[in-house]
Amino acid sequence: MATAPQTQGLPLFYNDLQPLSSEAHADFKARTVTSAPFMAKQHAIPLTVEEFPLVQRFMPIVFSVGDEPVPLALMGLNEGVNVFFDDAGNIKEGLEIYLPAYARRYPYLLAKLRPDAEELSLCFDPTSDMIGAFDEGQALFEDGKPTELVQQILKFNEDFEIAGQKTGAFVKELKDQGLLMDGEVAIQAEGEEQPHVYRGFQMVDENKLNELRGDQLRKMAQNGMLPLIYAHLFSLGLMRDIFARQMQAGFAPPQPAA
Repeated sequence: MATAPQTQGLPLFYNDLQPLSSEAHADFKARTVTSAPFMAKQHAIPLTVEEFPLVQRFMPIVFSVGDEPVPLALMGLNEGVNVFFDDAGNIKEGLEIYLPAYARRYPYLLAKLRPDAEELSLCFDPTSDMIGAFDEGQALFEDGKPTELVQQILKFNEDFEIAGQKTGAFVKELKDQGLLMDGEVAIQAEGEEQPHVYRGFQMVDENKLNELRGDQLRKMAQNGMLPLIYAHLFSLGLMRDIFARQMQAGFAPPQPAA
């Protein structure tokens, strides 16, 4: 069900990357778009832990499988299904949604220009229709210097990187405490004999959480981990809502065999 972000090549959503340059892109502008086609078929979006309290109101939070789990917001339970966005990349009418920072930072990204580089440089996806040598839009450079817009974009991406480091520390602590387990959710559809079973993700083992010593739980409460863990656990109840929306939209998964 849940898919880990790409670990090799380009990150999720990005088709190409170029460093943003005042020389090469002096006449580039950023324009506002009303849709996000790259979201239309994406069912799982990476999250930072700071987003858990907001995301848990709208969609389930799970962890990807593998040795380096990543928190994910589920927008669908099956590959290629997003119940919040239509095929054109517009938020479906009448739906409330929190759009994860990972998606909001696109088409920009902080990256190393060389493997041995120490600093990260602001890059962008040149295939995006949000940035280019347009007649309309907000200028990215004036008199060879970054505009206020570029400074804001850079700050957002820097904050995202810091949040990503905190997220890595959070997940590492979960693993060190042995709190992550393979997830499984069974959802019984009306009129069907067998439930639909979803796997392929990780979740916090609530039994192991309850078995932690008092000092361990106190430490988690003090450093802010415990509320985030419960935000994740509470959000899992939304899987049935996502399933119902899939069924209503005609994205019903194959009926399970008896």
